[in-house]
Amino acid sequence: MYQLLTLTETAARICGDQPTLILFHRHPDGDAIGAGFGLKLILEAMGCTVYCVCEDEIPERLRFLTEGLQDSILKESLPADFVPTQIISVDTASPAQAGILYPDYEGRFDLMIDHHAKGEMYADGYIDGHASSAGELVYRLSRELVKMGRIPAIPEGVDRLLYAAISSDTGCFRYSNASPETHRAAAALLEAGFDAADLNHRLFGVKSYKLLQAEKVGFDRLKFYADGRLGIVDMPYTVMEQYGFTDEHLGTLVDVARGLQGVQVAVAIRQPKAEGVYRVSMRSSCEVDVAAICAEFGGGGHIKAAGCTVTCDEGMDEVVEMISRALLAVL
Repeated sequence: MYQLLTLTETAARICGDQPTLILFHRHPDGDAIGAGFGLKLILEAMGCTVYCVCEDEIPERLRFLTEGLQDSILKESLPADFVPTQIISVDTASPAQAGILYPDYEGRFDLMIDHHAKGEMYADGYIDGHASSAGELVYRLSRELVKMGRIPAIPEGVDRLLYAAISSDTGCFRYSNASPETHRAAAALLEAGFDAADLNHRLFGVKSYKLLQAEKVGFDRLKFYADGRLGIVDMPYTVMEQYGFTDEHLGTLVDVARGLQGVQVAVAIRQPKAEGVYRVSMRSSCEVDVAAICAEFGGGGHIKAAGCTVTCDEGMDEVVEMISRALLAVL
């Protein structure tokens, strides 16, 4: 039903001078924000009126990326008279990732730009599961639009946003998804002259007190399996409530296990609300395909980095048991 588009077809498909909505996945990360707002600036250079939208607000630690570009990305903040005639999703592999906003725009998406190999197409898409990030895809698109003469040059601020997107999803180029092409893209983006050292410091080197506290609490709750090759950190709602943690404070929880010597698969499980819904993040540094494991629970992602949402009325211990059992079968 939906078509995979080439880079050239994607560049040709984008309409200029159209009211445009750019949607990205709930709980937005640096890649979704950088790629989405980078595309926003590109489309504005083509004469479009553009707003980005998401189920959740930009996390406090990432708001420096979009300062002066848009006050809020929540749907209720959109101008009442804004009626998009072009809708593009970025870094959103499935309707589920779009969250509660998807029904509002179902059947109206003109294009999806995504780098997840395993997803659910809901529009014609420029999709490359080998790309490091959505930022890398929008980088390619920006250069193609210049090549085609659709924009005279890369708008100011775009390259900084796309670099931030790529750096975010590659862990500052430490992860295995940072290919030679990724590094070439980053090198080209650096030619714009922004301060990459400061940008990476703000992305990775600055943590709030609450985030550090959450990592400490997570470390105390860390459990090991398979002779230390599997590490699972859980964060039940009761603990989140006790310390005043929000989902924003748990963005690096999976790194608590991933950074330990000997751990090959790291898992973070958090329960943001009292209801029995659990968000699971997995990272692999071995042959284990965590996207396949997450797919067993209705999720997905990449071979080395994936996630899912698990509904369970029997509590965190049961969820940990389910996840560990699935992983131990392949470890």
